[in-house]
Amino acid sequence: MMPNLYLPADSLARAVGADETAAAITARASAGNLQLDLQRTSSRGLYWLEPLLEIDSPQGRLGFGPVSAADVPSLLDALQGDPSAHPLALGRVEELPYLKSQQRLLFARAGITRPLSLDDYRAHGGFEGLARAIAIGAEQAATAVFDSGLRGRGGAAFPAGIKWRTVSAAQATQKYVVCNADEGDSGTFADRMLMEGDPFLLIEGMTIAGLAVGASQGYIYVRSEYPQAVSTLRQALDIARGAGYLGADVLGSGQAFDLEVRVGAGAYICGEETALLDSLEGKRGIVRAKPPIPALRGLFGQPTLVHNVLTLASVPLILAKGAQFYRDYGMGRSLGTMPFQLAGNVRHGGLVERAFGLTLRELVEGYGGGTASGRPLKAAQVGGPLGAWVPPEQFDTPLDYEAFAAIGAMLGHGGVVVADDSLDMARMARFALQFCAEESCGKCTPCRIGSTRGVEVIDRLLAAPDQGGRDEQAIILKDLCDTLQYGSLCALGGMTSYPVASALKYFPADFGLQPSEADQ
Repeated sequence: MMPNLYLPADSLARAVGADETAAAITARASAGNLQLDLQRTSSRGLYWLEPLLEIDSPQGRLGFGPVSAADVPSLLDALQGDPSAHPLALGRVEELPYLKSQQRLLFARAGITRPLSLDDYRAHGGFEGLARAIAIGAEQAATAVFDSGLRGRGGAAFPAGIKWRTVSAAQATQKYVVCNADEGDSGTFADRMLMEGDPFLLIEGMTIAGLAVGASQGYIYVRSEYPQAVSTLRQALDIARGAGYLGADVLGSGQAFDLEVRVGAGAYICGEETALLDSLEGKRGIVRAKPPIPALRGLFGQPTLVHNVLTLASVPLILAKGAQFYRDYGMGRSLGTMPFQLAGNVRHGGLVERAFGLTLRELVEGYGGGTASGRPLKAAQVGGPLGAWVPPEQFDTPLDYEAFAAIGAMLGHGGVVVADDSLDMARMARFALQFCAEESCGKCTPCRIGSTRGVEVIDRLLAAPDQGGRDEQAIILKDLCDTLQYGSLCALGGMTSYPVASALKYFPADFGLQPSEADQ
């Protein structure tokens, strides 16, 4: 009898051949009459090693990767002898430096459990938080979230506990909990990983939230580009409902709460909470003016608690382990852990969950291993397509909301896109403005008109025949960035200035400018 084998089934692993590898393992085992149990788990987030095959051993799980279908015959032969002698052998997976040094709270089950196995989820602490929330009651559950210092992981970093108390105190016959799973930022994939790999965690977090604020219905708004996440969530909802974790009487609490998955239509603006609510109502996604805030008048005009995936997924642990346990991670007002996502021109792309406070240098150079091309680092864009470009001289900045705000940047959803010295920052600044122009809902003038004018200004700047002409356009561009930042109705227009202004400030040569001119 061969040891148990584990292979991820999430969309990234499948994209690089995990299904073909699994088929080859099954076929080879059948042909050789080998008795083995191949379990499809989720990715651990070590993406450069996918497909990552793991096997049970007396020392723990041993890893092999990346394993293609062609590698299967030699690997299965090695498993019957000395597995460590195989050229793809990685040793104990938990001891790999990339993984061992992480502080995984949200992704503690990643790569270990089967996504749709309720038994696996419960065996690893699942639904302990929900049981605790029911035992202590709604008010104390909301207080635990407030005391934990949890802040929204979608980008705004607003204290979650304040939202909970506001919705809880609102008087209404119907309240809602909405999960913003419209993960549209470039270089981000933590929401997808969690929905595909540990869907019961999100369901548990939303159920706790619903019971705590008095909501009986919840919606998970998933981007249309995530079909596997949609399918996995819907299956998980059916399983949870059948086991009594959702429905008219959640775990015998006498309280009702149910969930439904809704699929977006590809609009980036629907990542903004009020545009998302309009989309959920069947309307075109357009940003609403505030006040009123969604906590008081949200979905269908009723009090609505809106959080993103990572925020809601943090709730079960806080209830199960206590607010102080969560507060012991992080720094300053940035408490708990954050799943940072490394992408772009980076050697070791993947997910790194660490407490707030590690530096960008530790993340990009330590975990990421520098650029995949081997060329010098030029910058890292943190926080999605509207995040600032951070140059290497600022890589020692701690990954903390306030520390990044102090350098004119933001953490956003934790996505980090790495670039080498071949990247043209003028082209990237133009792309940011063009992206804003294409994705704008059109409600406010700075975003709707300013983004289009910005593309024209950059084109004139780059086409200017002399230094004087470039200087003039640079001044106009900087003024336009100020208008976008301070005059836009939402963060789409407001944050578009970040990649443009940072590119101008730190990489003026790419625009044909002198450093002093870019800073004027």
